[in-house]
Amino acid sequence: MKTLKTFLASDDGAISVDWVVLAAAAVVLAALISSAMQDGALGLANALAGFMSNWTF
Repeated sequence: MKTLKTFLASDDGAISVDWVVLAAAAVVLAALISSAMQDGALGLANALAGFMSNWTF
């Protein structure tokens, strides 16, 4: 029983868990931002391609 109490009271590795959660949150945030920017970037690229297709040399 003493071993179980010692294990539950120990906080070794808690920092690792914090970093894993923080890194996962950063990855999710980056994925959300990139998916939100994708539509705007593709729309801008299509508009630019349409504008440039009318150029004659």
